[in-house]
Amino acid sequence: MRSFGIVGVAGYIAPRHLRAIKETGNELVCAFDPNDCVGIMDSYFPNADFFIEFERFDRHIDKLRRGGKGLDYLSICSPNYLHDSHIRFGLRSGANVICEKPLVLNPWNIDALETIEKETGRKVYNILQLRLHPSIIALKNEITNLLQKQPNKIFEVDLTYITSRGKWYFISWKGDIAKSGGIATNIGIHFFDMLLWIFGEVKENKVNLLNASSAGGILELKNARVRWFLSVDCSNLPKETLEKNQRTFRAICIDGKEIEFSEGFTDLHTQSYEEVLRGNGFELRNAKDSIELVHKIRNAEVIGLKGEYHPFCQKVLTRGY
Repeated sequence: MRSFGIVGVAGYIAPRHLRAIKETGNELVCAFDPNDCVGIMDSYFPNADFFIEFERFDRHIDKLRRGGKGLDYLSICSPNYLHDSHIRFGLRSGANVICEKPLVLNPWNIDALETIEKETGRKVYNILQLRLHPSIIALKNEITNLLQKQPNKIFEVDLTYITSRGKWYFISWKGDIAKSGGIATNIGIHFFDMLLWIFGEVKENKVNLLNASSAGGILELKNARVRWFLSVDCSNLPKETLEKNQRTFRAICIDGKEIEFSEGFTDLHTQSYEEVLRGNGFELRNAKDSIELVHKIRNAEVIGLKGEYHPFCQKVLTRGY
């Protein structure tokens, strides 16, 4: 049984980590969050120590370490802009780290973390659950087999992901680009990681649309041309989705064929933890390419409706917001 701590236990994603720690037969010994709405802990680890001040959390972990009962792992579910600092804290406290997406906001943060890994002898693992999704694994295998026969083939890919958020989103840290990295980073990182994993490195990156609620562009990858669109604005949902009173729409089409992966999209954290505990988790190097891409998107020149673009970009831009 390994001992875990968690940072950000009051957050939206934390229950998946609590469940994963429980289902893998391990123990949460302490947790931190400045927000004290953490009754969810009673369902998993009611005896875990809880702190609302980071300084006391730090002192507690140091006391455990000096007493020979230091953490084996620190799970990080804090806001994106704090990931880098909290990862450093975990490594220097003698723990391995499991961090939610995006691992960090800037690619050079990864270089620094690699240095701290070497200094501490501990490892950082990122949750990249789409790489574990059965439909996505099957897709990668299919694409790999096709490329063995046609190594120069360029697939035509359309990615559309709309997940509606209310006004609260833009008031919270998620609506602050300096804290979340913006929509391409906060909402899109898993999809960009998946695309790079399947179709290879970025050759060219064009951004047609980028605002607080929506983004879209064209990616030229080694073996794919990708038209992508991301949004948290419910007004961008297709009519048929709205008629079903649904608030999320996700679609990936490859050469005109839609890939179905709606089921199991949010239930892969336990499997992610199992792989980490086996020594097969996704490390810093696995996260680097997608972090570099979203950083470039965030800082790109926005060209509007020039050349090729995702059709949803036109829907947003012609509407004027």
